[in-house]
Amino acid sequence: MAFRAKSLRSAAALAIAVLVGCAGAPVEELLVSSAIVAELPYESGAVVEAARFSSGRPGELPPGWKRFVVTPFAGPTGYRLAATSPSVVLEARSDRASSGLYRRIRIDPKRQPIVEWRWRVLEPISGSDPRQRRTDDSPARLVISFHGDARRLDIEERHTLRLYKALTGEMLPFAILMYIWSDAAPLGTIAPSAHTPKIQMIVVDRGSSGEWREFRRNVLEDYRRAFGEDPWDIVSVGVMTDSNNMGGKTSAQYGDIRFRAEEKPRLSRLR
Repeated sequence: MAFRAKSLRSAAALAIAVLVGCAGAPVEELLVSSAIVAELPYESGAVVEAARFSSGRPGELPPGWKRFVVTPFAGPTGYRLAATSPSVVLEARSDRASSGLYRRIRIDPKRQPIVEWRWRVLEPISGSDPRQRRTDDSPARLVISFHGDARRLDIEERHTLRLYKALTGEMLPFAILMYIWSDAAPLGTIAPSAHTPKIQMIVVDRGSSGEWREFRRNVLEDYRRAFGEDPWDIVSVGVMTDSNNMGGKTSAQYGDIRFRAEEKPRLSRLR
């Protein structure tokens, strides 16, 4: 406990120092999404392969993917590509850990609004529930980040951006939509993060373990439902497996992730 208290004091001192240093910086410079939309062109085509884990080499991290820190007070989740039948997948293992893996990408959610993916929960978390901070853990999360109008962020949201950068050395996007597994929350539950309403979680799976589950969601409609407005560009796609709040271990596997244009209904021909 003494060590943890000292760590908290050190982190707080670092946060104050960095906050003072970046307090005058434009809020746009605190959004990682600002740099991504400036650097990357839009993905084109009817189908965008956001994650091709199946083409990777077992034992390695997928090319082009990077870790992101959730909290400096928890260790990193372990990620590696693993050989399964019939293809290579991304495997995540957490022992009281919390971190994610992501890839920068730029997608127009109005052009390619449908996201498809699959996952398999190997070690579920009993009682996990995104509606409570102390139970906000999940063996499987699909994390989609968005850009937005930084001028619309209020004082509290700007403070969150600065504090996150101070504590982790990294930056947040404008908004994050997560599709998650939960043990206790009903399917369809939409819950904001305890840290910021700019992170919204939607429960799409619960109770299952040991079997592959396939998902297809309309990101455009889900963002409108969660945030009450239209989204700007998608700027990254990631996954996250964590168990730091409740303690213990959890693990999951993730299959390929793709976005596609919404299929238009076919018109029957007149005979």
